[in-house]
Amino acid sequence: MRRSPTVLTSLVALALVATLPSTSTSASATRPTARATGHGAFAAHVSTAAVSATPVKRIATVRWGPGALARGRLDRTAATGRGVVLGAHPRRVTYDDPYGAVPRLPYDRGRWFSPWTRPSFGFDELIASYNAGTPVGTFVEVSVRGTTSGGRQSSWDSLGRWASHDRNFHRMSLGDQRDDFGRVAVDTLVTRSGVTYRSWQLRLTLMSRVGNGKTPTVRRLAVMASRLPTTSATSPHGGVVRELRVPRFSQQIHRGEYPRYNGGGEAWCSPTSTAMVLAYWDRGPTPAQYAWVNDSYRQPWVDYAARYTFARGYDGTGDWPFNTAYAARFQADAFVTRLRSLREAELFIRSGIPLVASISFGPGELDGAPISSTSGHVVVIVGFTKAGNVIVNDPAGRDARHVRHVYRRGQFENAWVDSSGGVTYVIHPLQRSLPAPARHSNW
Repeated sequence: MRRSPTVLTSLVALALVATLPSTSTSASATRPTARATGHGAFAAHVSTAAVSATPVKRIATVRWGPGALARGRLDRTAATGRGVVLGAHPRRVTYDDPYGAVPRLPYDRGRWFSPWTRPSFGFDELIASYNAGTPVGTFVEVSVRGTTSGGRQSSWDSLGRWASHDRNFHRMSLGDQRDDFGRVAVDTLVTRSGVTYRSWQLRLTLMSRVGNGKTPTVRRLAVMASRLPTTSATSPHGGVVRELRVPRFSQQIHRGEYPRYNGGGEAWCSPTSTAMVLAYWDRGPTPAQYAWVNDSYRQPWVDYAARYTFARGYDGTGDWPFNTAYAARFQADAFVTRLRSLREAELFIRSGIPLVASISFGPGELDGAPISSTSGHVVVIVGFTKAGNVIVNDPAGRDARHVRHVYRRGQFENAWVDSSGGVTYVIHPLQRSLPAPARHSNW
């Protein structure tokens, strides 16, 4: 299952010698509660909120493509038409993979820094997602720091180390990283109670094994900062009546398969949902790529997705940006954001774009669900009925015939917006435009 605001994760202490600062993590970290969201402005591709609902949901989303990335500060990196790559004279460093067999491996390193970005509100959560090419022998790390409303600057916090491969490298969440102002909950920066940040800066670190002649390429970035109320009213139906023909995959048919990846298929709601959306766009791994999967296993592309979204430290397949980074491998634009309500989700369905949503609910809170309750789960929003209820591909269904569900609008919105804060994976082909925003936008 997808982890929730209260699920505990097993974390590690890890050291990165000489360049990437050493990071010590505590014994556990929690997924943040949905707090508050808002909106800010930035030249790349940013949204400015004009919010009319009460209580106010503040969400500020900034997105960069290759052209906008060129406006960041380059440190031994270069901006190309494809994105940010290592420059001609990277710095030689030593990296210790805490899960690797060989310590202190030599790497070339370069960095990219975003401008300091200030939303129009104080925020208390931030999620960064990215599309990156990472040949074997390379990886990227995404870190963030903030400035408090009182003007004090935080330390750098890592939001994850990513590679599309797992050959002699372990993608990982570095975990808690508590300091005076905040912590990292798996993949989300969360400020300490009573603290808000007024601005943030992102840092990309590009790493390549010395002598391999390869470079990672960061093609796109998205940063979502938010401050959310704890509850909100159910949104009225916007009139969209449509059901997208998204293939139906069940995580349950993978029970017991490859338990080293988050305990097996019964926990693979996130990669199963991501795989459904990729299949809708006729994308995903080739038979040659998933040839390592046991021939007796059905839908081997789901096993493949679980392997290549798995995060050490968190020890799960539900890291939000790792799922969108995985999807982006297949000629897609993919990022994590928050939506304020199902009214915004309707805009995507009208445009033919399904959405992956992170939810949680207690007993009796989501009628008809294949599981009675969950502290964290991921599903695909595929449509809306005439009554405005939500049509969902729920991977917890026992097989493909039991994946489609219709959930009451208010119950689903409570399970989604009031639990994860409306966390959503947006995955679409590069040539497919996103819907035009309404009065305010977070994409």
